[in-house]
Amino acid sequence: NPLGSVTVILDPCNCGGISNPSGLFYKRLKADTYTLSIEYLGYRKETLTVVLDRNTKLSVAMETEEQQLSEIIVLAKKRNQNVESTQMGVFELKARDLIKIPTALGEFDVLRSITLLAGVNNSGDISNGVSIRGGSLDQNLMLYESAPVFNPTHLFGLFSVFTPDVISGVNIYQANIPAKYGGRIASVVDIKVKSPYTDKFKLEGGIGVISSRLSLSTPIIKDKLMLLAGGRIGFTDFLFPVLIPRLKNTKANFRDSTVKLLYLPNERNQFTYTHFFSQDFYQLDLISSIQNIVSSSNQYDFGTSNHTLRWLHGFQNDTNLIGTFVHSNYLPKNLFPEVDSSNVIRFQSQIQYTSAQFEFKDNRNESLNFYAGLQLNQYNINPGSLDPGSGNSILAVTLENEKSREFSLYANLNWNPTERLSISSGLRLTNFNLLGPYIQGQYDENEIFKGTKEFINNEVVVSYFNPEPRIGVNYKLSENSALKASYASIYQYIQNIYNTSTPLPTSRWKISDTFILPQKNDSYGLGWYTNFENSGLEISSEAYYRKTENNLTYKPGADFFLSEFIEREVIQAEGESYGLEFSLRKNRGKVNGFINYTWSRSLLKTNEAILQNRINNNNWYASDFDRPHTVNATLNLEGDAYNSFSFNFTGQTG
Repeated sequence: NPLGSVTVILDPCNCGGISNPSGLFYKRLKADTYTLSIEYLGYRKETLTVVLDRNTKLSVAMETEEQQLSEIIVLAKKRNQNVESTQMGVFELKARDLIKIPTALGEFDVLRSITLLAGVNNSGDISNGVSIRGGSLDQNLMLYESAPVFNPTHLFGLFSVFTPDVISGVNIYQANIPAKYGGRIASVVDIKVKSPYTDKFKLEGGIGVISSRLSLSTPIIKDKLMLLAGGRIGFTDFLFPVLIPRLKNTKANFRDSTVKLLYLPNERNQFTYTHFFSQDFYQLDLISSIQNIVSSSNQYDFGTSNHTLRWLHGFQNDTNLIGTFVHSNYLPKNLFPEVDSSNVIRFQSQIQYTSAQFEFKDNRNESLNFYAGLQLNQYNINPGSLDPGSGNSILAVTLENEKSREFSLYANLNWNPTERLSISSGLRLTNFNLLGPYIQGQYDENEIFKGTKEFINNEVVVSYFNPEPRIGVNYKLSENSALKASYASIYQYIQNIYNTSTPLPTSRWKISDTFILPQKNDSYGLGWYTNFENSGLEISSEAYYRKTENNLTYKPGADFFLSEFIEREVIQAEGESYGLEFSLRKNRGKVNGFINYTWSRSLLKTNEAILQNRINNNNWYASDFDRPHTVNATLNLEGDAYNSFSFNFTGQTG
């Protein structure tokens, strides 16, 4: 059969052309010796040497050549995703978007970047704590490749711990959170690591004032096993004496790393393993007194070690089964060098989290698709132990460990009953159990301590079963405009007790028990979205109302550092958060970016019968995360292929 569009290259004339639909190619040349290279996709390349001394006609037969190609995965986003989707309060940031946003001292930072989004606020001027729609720090589920991160900060809270060069993107859910997520009532921040799929070695890095970083990607077994690794290390001790002589003895060092392996045994299965490690040490050159400990400085040494193993199996009918296994270990330490002594007093706590999750997805029908799954979580928490070292004035203290198991079943159904109407409904059923060994305090009706009750290993101390429905409705007004409404009910069984606005290792994590009830959130939302296709503009507005129960705060004068019965130091309050969010985004063109304005309130109220336990005499008061007015803007000026300029603006009241 004749082949059209075959490429013919002749040398030494450096000329050529392509064959016509009949497979013919003509060329008038002067007498000489020529080399012909004949190429066509799917056929073996042919090379001929021809001595041209008269008119010559050649007939060339080409043999087919099959090649085993690597799988190519193409991910696409719908042009009108913000209008088409039933999800509200969701943001998706890719690595290229995060890199554009200018940050302090040039450090790529996930948490700093997301605080520019509507409804997301930093918890202080110099803090990496994130408050989403008026929620507290512990009400955000921070996931890094599906593993929770309990302290996401470096350097006193100035930077986040996530290894910058390996991040592919961030998804933030703050309204009708998908049913596959559970355990936090305000939001989910899901940070994804790049796929290591590569066919060549790549190495890149950089040296900075605050930190230096290095990353690599490489195939280990071609088309079967691939590696992505990145790390960052920061030594800033030399900066403090230069900038602030008073802080000459202040130290701050950190490091983090991410390693991800991808294994492709066959076309139906895919395995990934991710290990994340983060370590911090910093010293505040301040004399302090805590629990009768008088130290010359406060030292903090804390680390995170996370492991994620994921298995993806694709069935022949275009359905998928995903298995995810996670282990997370968070180990914070506080060190207190005693004044005029070589002795160091150590306080240490620990959180160990283990999870297994299986999820089945069926996306065969675009108008009716679903996923369903189950998840088993276990928490082991050491609230704290105090080792006095060689000191004689301080007694050793070891608090009882806490253990819990949580089993969840969940499902989510996406349905398009008409061309204009889309519905996403989900349900998560959760059974939570606090298990022994456990020592529980006993109290009378006036909250006077009456003794303890002991539970043996794996005995159920208290059990909670709660349904968590979620629903989102989208009604399209036109091709580029839609109205949305949403509702979600979520429970939270682990909480953080803290007295700072940034996540620090001094905070204490607590599992829900008989006295400290699970936090609950009922969230309602209504939104309008429209796109202007020609200009690339997206305009949206969302109104939300959050009704929360059992928000944890501490009593006036509370001391929870080494408290054996923490319920004596804290109280739980009801809360309300509500607001209006307006956003204007331009995605295309030389000038692009976004601007948003949020009006919101975040309020708490106690309902304590005992006078000394009341806060603001049981009247509503502003929470620590109340920000009535917030304006954020990011402007990008795209230059040539190598240069772009970005500008940020943030204004807040509170």
